[in-house]
Amino acid sequence: MKKALLLGVLGLLASCGAVKVDYDYDRGTNFSKYTTYNYFSDMNSGLSQLDERRLLRVLDSTLTTKRYKLSEEPDFFINIISNEYRSNSGNNVGFGVGGTGGNVGGGLSVGIPVNSGGLKRMIQFDFVDADRDALFWQAVSDSGYRDNASPSVREDMLRAVVAKVFSKYPPEKK
Repeated sequence: MKKALLLGVLGLLASCGAVKVDYDYDRGTNFSKYTTYNYFSDMNSGLSQLDERRLLRVLDSTLTTKRYKLSEEPDFFINIISNEYRSNSGNNVGFGVGGTGGNVGGGLSVGIPVNSGGLKRMIQFDFVDADRDALFWQAVSDSGYRDNASPSVREDMLRAVVAKVFSKYPPEKK
């Protein structure tokens, strides 16, 4: 039974699409000086209260394993912004008529969808230096989303997002 449930969850995550993440950061930042964090008190994540609590729980757990501590007087603040959107279906139909030198031609093309449209969720993580009030690291994730998913599936999906986002934090020196 557990294997069937695990396969079902993995299938659902795969059907929702992989997590895509774009990163940006200040190359002059000394990331080793940051050891404590907290969240902006006026953060408006755009998530439901339940999903926000799930995300913060997963994020706290991930940052703890990376040896960061939640603090009332942090080295940096975290802001989270999220929104849901419907992606394009990838279907298209084109029709054209043209001609040159007395010849006239026409054509019709139909696009074959590689991926179907669906509900997506963007979650942006901003890390802001507490002393300088300056953004020093940002990650923007994009993944599939189901608004009717069960609580455990929602948490698994948020866990996958956080794992992917923080797999490259702190960034490697280049």
